[in-house]
Amino acid sequence: MGFKPVVPESSPFTLQNIPFGVVSTQQDPSPRCATAIGEHAVDLRTLSKAGFFNDTEVTEALSQLIETLRQANLNVFAALPSKTRTAVREQLISALKDGSLPEESALKLSEVQSHLPVNIPDYTDFFCSLEHCQNCAPMSGGKIPENFFNSPSAYNGRASSVIPSPSLVRRPRGVYWKPGNKEAEYGVSKLVDFELEMGYVVSKPVPYGETMKVDDAPEHIFGFVLLNDWSSRDIQIHEMPPLGPFNSKSFGTTISPWIITLDALDAFRTAPKHKTNPLEHLRFADFNRGTFDIKLAVHLERDGQRHKLCTSNLSYLYWTPFQQLTHHASANCGIRTGDTMGTGTISGDGVGEDGKKYELGCLFEATQHATKPLKFEGGVEVGYLRDGDSVVLSAWCEDASGNQVLGFGECRGQLVGPNAPIKNVTNY
Repeated sequence: MGFKPVVPESSPFTLQNIPFGVVSTQQDPSPRCATAIGEHAVDLRTLSKAGFFNDTEVTEALSQLIETLRQANLNVFAALPSKTRTAVREQLISALKDGSLPEESALKLSEVQSHLPVNIPDYTDFFCSLEHCQNCAPMSGGKIPENFFNSPSAYNGRASSVIPSPSLVRRPRGVYWKPGNKEAEYGVSKLVDFELEMGYVVSKPVPYGETMKVDDAPEHIFGFVLLNDWSSRDIQIHEMPPLGPFNSKSFGTTISPWIITLDALDAFRTAPKHKTNPLEHLRFADFNRGTFDIKLAVHLERDGQRHKLCTSNLSYLYWTPFQQLTHHASANCGIRTGDTMGTGTISGDGVGEDGKKYELGCLFEATQHATKPLKFEGGVEVGYLRDGDSVVLSAWCEDASGNQVLGFGECRGQLVGPNAPIKNVTNY
């Protein structure tokens, strides 16, 4: 009798999904590749050793495929040709449907430890939401820079502080201006924020000295994750001139542990919200498939209560992930398998019946730098994050009838004090 999963209606990990990640268990603490279905993780290392992939349709890559699924991360698998990865996914879907997977490959999700799905050589964070830029510019004492409309903007971040959900993030220390004057002080940040983003992981590399075409970008992306780029606003205000973010954004970036593949997301390709007239290297052949319709939400958990902070959609970005990656590679810098790109904060311009915007992807925007705290039932007010607060990002895709077809799982992180003990699972 093989393993045939029962997928709860609320599960993000449906047969249309089949994400890829890395897990371990208490009984076997060695990290190994896996997929998720319903309330289970399927151990791909176990399947590989059992000869499950011996009859894969992509026979020319069989020996390489078997080896990749015995690794402690997904880098080698991600670098395989997309048709090989597609064949693996289709074979898994077929076996899950007919219940032919060996029982010993199924692990309860509640009993596994998630790890970073890939070893991340480099991390880049973009700044590509027009609405986010419009909301932040007045509070930053400036206007939208003209170059925002010419090409995607970004900064190179710290791969060492990208950590898997669920994670603990220490409140950082740094340099900021004392309130009310321009005297610098080194101390514990008082203004810690979240940022609602998505991340995408590079599959096919771009060699140093070479570039790529925007219409080929899907061939270079393994899949997407949720990403919370934690930010210290008081440290950021001090260090922004002249070179931009530094320590204010290097203390923690939480990502969801399951990579949702482009195969799963293909049905949700859509046109970007903003119609632009980009430079030639960023111009799509098919604008209507230039991004993805992925719905997003952020909740805050504080003192046992859960509050919705915002919703948004990946398609709102002015510069899409395909354009971001293409522009990144256009500098001849080279892009490596496992490189992870943050889309930048994803905000929208939705307004509720009360006249308030509800698609603001960080507290800096939503509270206007804590001058107008968000108010919830029970007298709860939220300006910036307190120690003990948990921020939970979620994402999902819907069919034409509004039914959830697949989800991304949680991207959960808890802010703790600057001296709190933490133990996060990384590959470093």
